[in-house]
Amino acid sequence: MPNAANSTNVQGGDKFAALKEKARAYAEHVLALPNDSFEKTVAVAVGLCLVGAILVSGSAVALKPLQESNKSRDEKVNILEVAGLLDEGTDIDEAFKNIEPKIVELSSGDYSEAVDPKTYDQRKAAKDPALSEAIPPEDDIAGIKRKPKYAKVYLVKENGQLKSVILPVSGYGLWSTMYGFMALEADGETVIGLNLYDQAETPGLGGEVVNPKWKALWKGKKVYNYSKTTVHESNLSEKGQTIEIGEVALGLVKGGVDPSKPGAEFQVDALAGATLTSRGVSNLIRYWMGKDGFGPYLAKVRAGRG
Repeated sequence: MPNAANSTNVQGGDKFAALKEKARAYAEHVLALPNDSFEKTVAVAVGLCLVGAILVSGSAVALKPLQESNKSRDEKVNILEVAGLLDEGTDIDEAFKNIEPKIVELSSGDYSEAVDPKTYDQRKAAKDPALSEAIPPEDDIAGIKRKPKYAKVYLVKENGQLKSVILPVSGYGLWSTMYGFMALEADGETVIGLNLYDQAETPGLGGEVVNPKWKALWKGKKVYNYSKTTVHESNLSEKGQTIEIGEVALGLVKGGVDPSKPGAEFQVDALAGATLTSRGVSNLIRYWMGKDGFGPYLAKVRAGRG
């Protein structure tokens, strides 16, 4: 008695052979038609479209590993740059060995193993209802609508000691959602750098967020003002404890920063002619450094529990 699987394979082979024969016969029919025939014109056009689609699809599949590799390398470059660890000739992979990715639960500020830091895509998670939550309009000062429940941070260590922490930030400017990284020293409040590497703001105006001279202005600035300390309750493992989150004071100011005036340590020059982009930068800093963003986590870093 013939095997059922073999019988199915034979039937499938017969059908393919029949289709192949029909295609050959139709091709001969089309080729025999006059060149100005409507049927021949349509058949050739459809055939070219099919061949093109096959080539494009094949190229996309073949190039995907390379694209993923380039994306990963670009991310590493941006992280090293914002942390001040990228110099001419730097071995990217070697330098990145001192950087440890960790997952933070934003609501508590605790590290989490709920998702794998090697595969976690924070942008995709922000669009997934299971991994994100809607931000009430009155709280959405960054204009991002949803925030992920988990964020991937990067810890730079030296001889086993925390040297700096790198945080992903995002917020809407004039034309686009700006994505970037902010690097802070191990004290959880002194800025090392801000790198808004992905944005579509107006070139020469808001697009100046990528200007090295403007980015250099962030180094050494302070995020929090503790003159008015806000106490934010959190589900710390130590019952009854609270963590203190200082008021987010860092932002952009018009007309340039006057170093002689009080508060200059919390100020960065606004972008000339780009009021809405400058406001967007200030708002994304306020949101992500505040209690709804990395505020609880950074408070724990400052307390040595991060």
